[in-house]
Amino acid sequence: MAFRSENAGFSLGQLVRRNRTALIIGGLIGLMSGGLFGLLLGAGVGVALSAALKNALGNALNPQDAFFRATFTVMGKLAKADGLVSEAEIQYAREVMNRMGLSEERRREAMQLFSQGKDSDFDIAEVMRPLSALIRFRIPLKLMFVEIQLQAAMADGQVSEAETQIIREVCGLLQMSQAEMAALMARMQSQFSYQQHSYQSHQGGFVSEQELLKESYGVLGVDESVSDAELKKAYRRLMSQHHPDKLVAKGLPEDMMQLAKEKTQEIQAAYDRIRTARKNR
Repeated sequence: MAFRSENAGFSLGQLVRRNRTALIIGGLIGLMSGGLFGLLLGAGVGVALSAALKNALGNALNPQDAFFRATFTVMGKLAKADGLVSEAEIQYAREVMNRMGLSEERRREAMQLFSQGKDSDFDIAEVMRPLSALIRFRIPLKLMFVEIQLQAAMADGQVSEAETQIIREVCGLLQMSQAEMAALMARMQSQFSYQQHSYQSHQGGFVSEQELLKESYGVLGVDESVSDAELKKAYRRLMSQHHPDKLVAKGLPEDMMQLAKEKTQEIQAAYDRIRTARKNR
């Protein structure tokens, strides 16, 4: 005889298979305390507790939620690092929310997290340790997280010593080495300059092609003397690391897919500029 749940839509046999451990433990406890009726009641309670526990753990150990929470709290911490939150830093946070296309509810959540991070007694380890545990072996996610924070730190045009110390702490909690941090900071500084000069150029301002070309190499994290093969290898590695679909599959909040797309567009533009220059030399 097959019993079916109106909501779940599966048979008692399937229920048993999915919750076997909870059924056995709950049933044994019930049998010992109340006979056949206790057996049935205990099994039901065991399944209910198992489902509640799985749901609670699922919410607590969700990489996307952990990434979102850490992103805006750490961003708030960086903004307050120098004692005064600048308008440029607030504007950057707003721009990130706009580019993510957040709903009003999600935007309010992000703003609350940003404000929480600004509190003087806020310890970023509270949000970084859970995130680090969830993305320990997901290097692209680690890089994406630090890149977002470095962009926030650069929003006012420079990265202060206080901000650098926070970035250093973040990298340490993510188990990234000082060498990895230094390389990432250098690449992000080049990317920031490239963005600024590209915008200036599009607005009709003068920016030398040589300067843009130099920054393009920096965006790819390579020296101007690299071979074509090494250049392509660096380009492909970065494109793979920032592929939006891959990042979302590894735990990047879907809201942030646009940020990943923009990264790949910048990497592609820098690579195309270098290739064109090399063909014409």
